[in-house]
Amino acid sequence: MRALVIDDSRVTRRIISNIMEDLGYEVMLAEHGLEALQRLEQYGTPDVVLVDWNMPVMDGLEFIKAVRADTAYVDLPMMMITTETEMERMELAFTAGVNEFVMKPFDSEMIEAKLQLLGIGDCK
Repeated sequence: MRALVIDDSRVTRRIISNIMEDLGYEVMLAEHGLEALQRLEQYGTPDVVLVDWNMPVMDGLEFIKAVRADTAYVDLPMMMITTETEMERMELAFTAGVNEFVMKPFDSEMIEAKLQLLGIGDCK
């Protein structure tokens, strides 16, 4: 199983990466949405994408829209992990094509529960 983790914070990328590795995932990292699109091109489709909203260059919402515009990624599970907790913002993310939403701060149990909701949990 492979995961793509996208966040402009090196610390947050490392925390999410450690959680995903503990769950048995091979992890690819990106600092912003544009870099993440390049990772998809380079390494192919992962089993799940975990993406922050607020990032430079290309934010998470723009990334999700770009991915969903490509039919090759129509079924790619995407989870937004962010501090954006207003209902209007969450609605924007779901409308753009995100499958699950995790609010910061988070822990490994929250991530694992969302993966299970996506049908890709219990991967230990």
